[in-house]
This record gives sequence, C-alpha cells and structure tokens, in this order.
Amino acid sequence: MGYPLRRRSRSFGCRQLDPTRMVMKAKQAVAWIKKCGIAVESARASVPSLAHVVAGEPTRGSWWAHPKGHDIFLLSRVIRRSPHVLVCRLVDGEITYVHRRMWPALVSLAGRFSRQRLAALKEVHTPSGKHKLLVTPFPDWVPDEVLRAARRLTEKEAASQLALVLAPVNLPKLDLLLRDKGVHAQRSRIEFATRLAFGEPPDASTN
Repeated sequence: MGYPLRRRSRSFGCRQLDPTRMVMKAKQAVAWIKKCGIAVESARASVPSLAHVVAGEPTRGSWWAHPKGHDIFLLSRVIRRSPHVLVCRLVDGEITYVHRRMWPALVSLAGRFSRQRLAALKEVHTPSGKHKLLVTPFPDWVPDEVLRAARRLTEKEAASQLALVLAPVNLPKLDLLLRDKGVHAQRSRIEFATRLAFGEPPDASTN
C-alpha cells in the first residue's frame, strides 16, 4: 500500500515530507536531472548535487557512510543508465550529469572546456564481474541532431544556459542568487534543489 499523497506532489508520486527529507524515487531521478539541466553526483559545487539532495544535507567524506548512502547509490545508477543523460567530469573534474536538453549548448561552447571533461563515461560489468569504465571521447558521443541544434544556437544563448558552469559564482553568492529568485533567506541550496526536483515552486511569501 502506498503512502497518501498531497495534491501538489501528485505528478511526481513522492511522499510529502519536510522539504529536506522528501523521498526521491527511481522514476523521478531523470526528471530531476532534466529540471536541473546539470548536476554533480556527490560533490559540493555551484550546481545541484544528487547526494546532497537525497541525503537532505551536505555529505561529509564518502556518501556511502550516510544513512541514505544506499539510496544515493541506486539513484545514481538509474541516472547513469539513462540514454538522456551524459555522464562526464564537466564540473570541477567531478562526476557530472548533463541532461540531453543541455547538450546543444554544451556542444556549441565545447571550445571553452577541455576534451577530457567532455568525454562520456560509462560503467560496465565485465564477464568476470569486474567494473570497467568506458570512455567515449568528445565529440564521438554527440548525436547528429544535437550537432544541428548546436549550430542554431547563438553564443549568448548557449552561454546563458551554461552560466553556472562557465562562470561559477562562489557558494555564498549562489545563495544570494537563489534569494533573488524568490527563495527565503534561510532556505539552503539543498532545499531549493529538492523543491526543484519535486516540481514545487520556491515559496516567496516569507521574503
């Protein structure tokens, strides 16, 4: 038997808990990445972090030690397996998820990043049971339709989509940016990313 749902979270099928304790389900993981556009798997960065959102707090050290470490692992693998998500090391050399909707902008401005950070990463299981990381260099992984879409973008349009990656602000400034978007001064980046994940608009009533 499922948990009762509140009306505003029905489309995401999530338990409505405290904003930092919402339970993300597997089917929501890719939808979250689509909304974020770009996110890191577990690092602290200027873009949302899957591990921090699932944990409901910044993780210290290895996220495996966190009580929600198993959930983080399962959701990260759901995202990594999605054909709509590029797994690379775009942000600070950390494991980064880039949703397909961002690929044209990324390809358009590829010259601003090292080729190593744009390479597609895929973890596979060998017959012996070991894990192997396959690396597909840029632009070998880019579909033709994405190349065509990238050519149609102006540099300004592409840069606006990748603003936090091209010129990442320091994290205190990011908090200010979130407040300017209608996020209460006491709301953390984690809470904001979590609300984004579950389709809830920022609550500007307490600004």
